[in-house]
Amino acid sequence: MPDYENLYIGGHWLPQTSGPLLDVRSPHDQSLVGRSAQASAADVDKAVAAARKAFDDGPWPTLDPKERQSAVRRFNELHAARAAEIAALVTAENGTPYWFTSSLQTQMEEQTNAFLRAAEALAWEEKAGSPGSAQALVRREPVGVVAAVIPWNAPHQSALVKVIPALLAGCTVILKASPETALDALLLAGIFEEAGFPEGVISVLPADRQTSEYLIAHPGVDKIAFTGSTAAGRRIASIAGEQLKRVSLELGGKSASIVLDDADLAQVAPAVPYLAFGNNGESCAAHTRLLVPRSRYEEVLALVAAAAEQVTVGDPADPGTFIGPLVTAVQKERVQSYIQSGIDEGARLVVGGLGSPEGLEQGNYVRPTVFADVDNSMRIAQEEIFGPVLVVIAYEDEDDAVRIANDSPYGLSGGVWTSDPERGLAIARRIRTGTFLVNGASFGFDAPFGGYKASGIGREFGTAGLGTYLEYKTIGV
Repeated sequence: MPDYENLYIGGHWLPQTSGPLLDVRSPHDQSLVGRSAQASAADVDKAVAAARKAFDDGPWPTLDPKERQSAVRRFNELHAARAAEIAALVTAENGTPYWFTSSLQTQMEEQTNAFLRAAEALAWEEKAGSPGSAQALVRREPVGVVAAVIPWNAPHQSALVKVIPALLAGCTVILKASPETALDALLLAGIFEEAGFPEGVISVLPADRQTSEYLIAHPGVDKIAFTGSTAAGRRIASIAGEQLKRVSLELGGKSASIVLDDADLAQVAPAVPYLAFGNNGESCAAHTRLLVPRSRYEEVLALVAAAAEQVTVGDPADPGTFIGPLVTAVQKERVQSYIQSGIDEGARLVVGGLGSPEGLEQGNYVRPTVFADVDNSMRIAQEEIFGPVLVVIAYEDEDDAVRIANDSPYGLSGGVWTSDPERGLAIARRIRTGTFLVNGASFGFDAPFGGYKASGIGREFGTAGLGTYLEYKTIGV
């Protein structure tokens, strides 16, 4: 059982200033996974002071970019070597099935490599101006002290997509982790320590929401990088706006997959559970609205329902489990309330519904659920549920499908299924969303990821993600 009695502040393991250790319990059976220190405002002050000193007076921001890249490569090798251990711990903490956490952890090495490629290719200084005109030298410089605030659903992915580009840019970083996944956050701190980053460059603080807000509003912080709910993102944006801090927000989603009338349903049906229910449905990019032509509605619904009924629910540590428990009892009740809302609004319950799966009443389990006869104005079609709930919506023609897909406050992901890729691309160009999949295709870590509308501000991954941690300085020569 891992216990972390100290916090990682500026490269040193220090006891928390106040309060008891945090018990991290399994959402599967409520057993104790481990204990962790948790930060208070006083610990935030220490971390910010260390980061501020390291940025203002230390060597890290002024190193040759290649030296920072070398340090990040050392870290990446150490982190990749412990992928299986990290995946098992995250599964124990947050209930994500091991098949998902292990797959995600094996991708982290390439995610970091994409940032390294971006840093290697970047023109850190370049001349601007045409012949005969005034000349300028344009520099890319680090934005400063970064507060990286991450959720519990994909903790290392969310952490590294912020910390790595910030470090490559020359920033110093305070990583604020969720209490639900405090143990893996402090394990990550140990890997940063082993990689040998200079004093003050990195701090890792598991903390509650109140302490998180204290960090975000701290005058010593120059930029906020946040992944989480849209409601929390609005609060963070308001604080950043008051202080004119740089901010990037990766927020919620209610993404639509459009099944066109020429789609190969043998391809669609088995993919739907992965897109809608992956990571227990606790994914901002989940495709939780399935838009189906009215002429093929019952045919598609039958296949999708059969696929949903086949998914295995149970102990997340079992490699054969597809859906595990939700992260907390509060989240379970939230998802159950949405299922009740769908029933009350008149949607047809096809798979799942209220109550825990048989034999799993001790955990935070929700039955994977599919609703039919859903109108896009219903709460279950408009609001992010963050659980394994899929709604199937009929449309009349392509224009109607595009209208429904865009009729959402969110714009993070989406997709289309068709036997004609060019037709799929034409649909993709009409949807107001930051990422879009044609026939389930992936897009790798060099391309930008982020959202339109209430799904966020800014982009992550690759060159775009690195750029959010840089300022441009123009020098007239």
